[in-house]
Amino acid sequence: MDKDIKKSTETLINEGVILYPTDTVWGLGCDATNIEAVSKIFQIKQRNESKSLIILINSIEMLQQYLSEIPNYILNFLKTIQNPTTIIYSNPKNLAKNVISSENTVAIRLIQDEFCQKLIKNFGKPIVSTSANISGEPTPQIFSDINPQIIKNCDYVVKHRQNDTEKRTPSRLVRFDSEGNIEFLR
Repeated sequence: MDKDIKKSTETLINEGVILYPTDTVWGLGCDATNIEAVSKIFQIKQRNESKSLIILINSIEMLQQYLSEIPNYILNFLKTIQNPTTIIYSNPKNLAKNVISSENTVAIRLIQDEFCQKLIKNFGKPIVSTSANISGEPTPQIFSDINPQIIKNCDYVVKHRQNDTEKRTPSRLVRFDSEGNIEFLR
């Protein structure tokens, strides 16, 4: 795992795209603060840049660096999460503009997975996490389901967990209204 973290970090620093396991499905990742790196993800997925991407962070402190404010009800909710849950936040800052939706929102997940935690800590910035599939194709649940074209177009493919056979699913997706009421989108 340490070799994968080292190589992945080098790739992210050099504006590259990694193929890596997350707490949910395998993802395409890059520096979430780098416009050119994010554009590469859209090219690999053959996806329109008007669709936003999920961002992974490893701590509440990191989250605070990329949002104008975090309401207390969301901070309290973050402390209770047991399953992978992505939250849509308003008014992001310090992120590549092409990870932010036209409504000025961004989807961010506080990651629990050990590999991703270590990778983000080592890299020092949030990373993109979007499913490792061509837009419109099914989300691959295990590494062997990933389209070879996706693999070929990545700058580094993580070896950690490639042989796992446990089928995984995307995270829950939620947002909160201004009163703190939660809405489950996925």
